[in-house]
Amino acid sequence: MKKKILWINPVGGIDFNEPIKNLLEEIKQEDTEVKVVSMADRWGKKIGPTHVEYHLYEEIVLPYTLAEVKWAEKNGFDAAVIGCFYDPGLDAAREIVDDIIVTAPAESAMAIAMSLGHKFSIIVGRRKWIPQMESNVIKYGLKDRLASFRPVGLGVMDFHKDEKKTAELIKREARKAVEEDGAEVILLGCTIQFGFYKELQEEIGVPVIDAVNAAFKYAEFLVELKKRFGWKHSKIGGYETPPLWEMDSWKLWDEYEFLERDNWEK
Repeated sequence: MKKKILWINPVGGIDFNEPIKNLLEEIKQEDTEVKVVSMADRWGKKIGPTHVEYHLYEEIVLPYTLAEVKWAEKNGFDAAVIGCFYDPGLDAAREIVDDIIVTAPAESAMAIAMSLGHKFSIIVGRRKWIPQMESNVIKYGLKDRLASFRPVGLGVMDFHKDEKKTAELIKREARKAVEEDGAEVILLGCTIQFGFYKELQEEIGVPVIDAVNAAFKYAEFLVELKKRFGWKHSKIGGYETPPLWEMDSWKLWDEYEFLERDNWEK
């Protein structure tokens, strides 16, 4: 079953485009086509924040993220993945699409974790991240399944500077999450924690969910469900698409690039 999936790095840099593309090529199904983009690809230069650890940065990249989602739908992709564990813009993206699947790492990883153990812990880079991620846990209805958050004291851009040190920090906090907090599954709470799950999983003896793997494989799974059974995002209620006439009347097309009318009309 052929599938086209767009992975969106919602940042201004290109540092992680190639490593994530290589990873996705390794884990994808044989009939899946993968494309990885960032804001820098859209503008042809490095532009905008290289991480979204702050609410401000997240708000800055949101229009560009949504523009990529609409571009994916217009250009025949079956799914788009918003590649940040904050799941930035996920609800808005599902509002604006008509037919494609949109996923993001936190929701995907938690959905998988629920089937693998009773409680999960999330390993995060900095304490700063916890309030927003905890809000998402509550929003997804999983507060009672959360054992803990465990920060390792690293920012997004620090994880791959000294991978040996990073691995040791993650192992230390993951072990505490299992032994002290009662976690049965560990979630790596940042897409840039890719590459660390195998060694950690072998050492601590519980499932360790890599956020990149989880979001991408969940997208593949949901695309298969859509193609086989017609299951896709409901457009009644939460993900109802804004009416074109209303956006016309407010001249939103003049204000926001992602609302280009050609991207909306069939």
